[in-house]
Amino acid sequence: MNWPPEFLWPLGIASGAAIVVAVAGAVLTETGPWYDNLRKPSWKPPDWAFGPVWTMIFVLTAVATALAWQAAAGTGARPLIFWALFVNAVVNIAWSGIFFKLRRPDWALGEVALLWCSVLSLVIVLGSVSTWAGVLVVPYLVWVSIASFLNLRIVQMNGPFG
Repeated sequence: MNWPPEFLWPLGIASGAAIVVAVAGAVLTETGPWYDNLRKPSWKPPDWAFGPVWTMIFVLTAVATALAWQAAAGTGARPLIFWALFVNAVVNIAWSGIFFKLRRPDWALGEVALLWCSVLSLVIVLGSVSTWAGVLVVPYLVWVSIASFLNLRIVQMNGPFG
C-alpha cells in the first residue's frame, strides 16, 4: 500500500511518542509484594491482559493521531490536537507513578479522573476533525473506565493508605 507522507510522518512521530509513554508507564509500574498483597475484586482483568491491551490502545491512538493530524491540515486544529495528546501523555504516565511508585491508590483515584477526562478530550478533539480518529480512541476510554472502577475498588478494599 502506498501511504502518503502527510500520513506517514505524523504516524511515525505519534508512534514514537506512544512508545515513550508506554516505556515510562512500564518503568513506573512495579508489581511485586506490595501490589500482590492488595485485595482486588474478582472481576479484575488477569495481569497478562494489561500488556496486550495497552499495546493495542497505543497503536490505535497513534493511528488516530495520524488520521486527525492529516485531516486537520489547514484548519487550525493542530495545536489543540498536540496539547490534548500532550496532557494525556503526562496524566497517563503520572497515574502509574502515583499508584505504583508512591503506592498511593487513593491519590491515583483522583488522578485517574483526570486521565479519564483527558481521554474523553482526545475522543472529542480527534473526532472533531476525523470521525475515525475519534472512534479509534474509544477503546482507550473504555479501558480507563474499567481501570477507574478497579482503582476505586482497590481503595475501598484496602484503604486507608499512607
